Amino acid sequence: MSILGKIADIENEMAKTQKNKATNAHLGLLKAKLAKLRASLISEGTKGGAGGGGGTNAGFEVSKTGDARVGLVGFPSVGKSTLLNKMTGTASEVASYEFTTLTCVPGVFNYKGAKIQLLDLPGIIEGAKDGKGRGKQVISTAFSCSLILVVLDVMKSIVHKKKIEYELEGFGIRLNRKPPNNLFQRKEKGGLAFSVAPGYNLKDCDEQTVADVLKEYKISNAIFSIRCDATIDDVIDTIEGNRKYCPCVYVMNKIDQITIEELDIISEVPHYVPICAHHEWNLDGLVDTIWGYMDLLRIYTKPKGQIPDYTSPVILPGSKNKMEDFCTRLHRTLLAQFKFALVWGKSAKHNPQRVGKDHELCDEDVVQIVKKVG
Repeated sequence: MSILGKIADIENEMAKTQKNKATNAHLGLLKAKLAKLRASLISEGTKGGAGGGGGTNAGFEVSKTGDARVGLVGFPSVGKSTLLNKMTGTASEVASYEFTTLTCVPGVFNYKGAKIQLLDLPGIIEGAKDGKGRGKQVISTAFSCSLILVVLDVMKSIVHKKKIEYELEGFGIRLNRKPPNNLFQRKEKGGLAFSVAPGYNLKDCDEQTVADVLKEYKISNAIFSIRCDATIDDVIDTIEGNRKYCPCVYVMNKIDQITIEELDIISEVPHYVPICAHHEWNLDGLVDTIWGYMDLLRIYTKPKGQIPDYTSPVILPGSKNKMEDFCTRLHRTLLAQFKFALVWGKSAKHNPQRVGKDHELCDEDVVQIVKKVG
């Protein structure tokens, strides 16, 4: 039986199985088997195998440019190409029929001194996670993005949203979620050392279920420590170790078709941004939201004896905000010449503050680097 056939069988069995305490262990094993099959399917697709549903990535290999990458994901004819055109000025074909965009079309827009690369991806269809409609190429490109914009037709938003989330979940992309705080480490011998930190619980499984899942992965010697309220899905994600935890904004397009009252309701939903790409309504609000979700820092440089350069900030991810990250971003050899730095701004206790490599910077800090002599 093909991999797709095995996946279909497991999904059917899971759909028929009632969810209760008695079936949790069985469902956990089925989820582990499903995760393994999907991982092998993705691997075959990368190599161009028959199980991948279309092996070539032609048209999807787009070089990263700028300071961050944002992907437009959605079903056909929801307005992704129009949105790209309005935000970046890039010519992505727009038409009233479906599947106008067949390859990945990149564009770039500037905001607050940062260059943001925007990717218009072809519309995905149901079964994309299994390779249908070149779905794996589309979703794997989304995998490389630091933020995903799920573009939805406001008239079909709920149905499409759930389907897209299902496809992305199946490919290992976790939207607006943080990685589970679990420790997993393989060992050569010693058996399985399993523990749950005080104050945390396993939600839909027990220690035996976790052991059975590890056995399914042919892991008999390992350390597994649960440090959060974990589900069996969190356990499997920790074992797989290749999940993408990505911020996501749901772009509710075509709001010219709904009432003011409906618009007010949509505006209150978390992670939702209502727009009309055709009429350019609320695109500024969308860009502001994109900036907030990407958590980027603008760091300004100050040459000795001169005023700071506020025209070209150095852009850093919020997770890499130390002075050594800043030096590496400027030039890979600068860290070896680094002596100390002077910092003005929110991160400084006094202006200026003399700091070392471990100092954590804040947005709009000003930095003057002092190099070693000789």
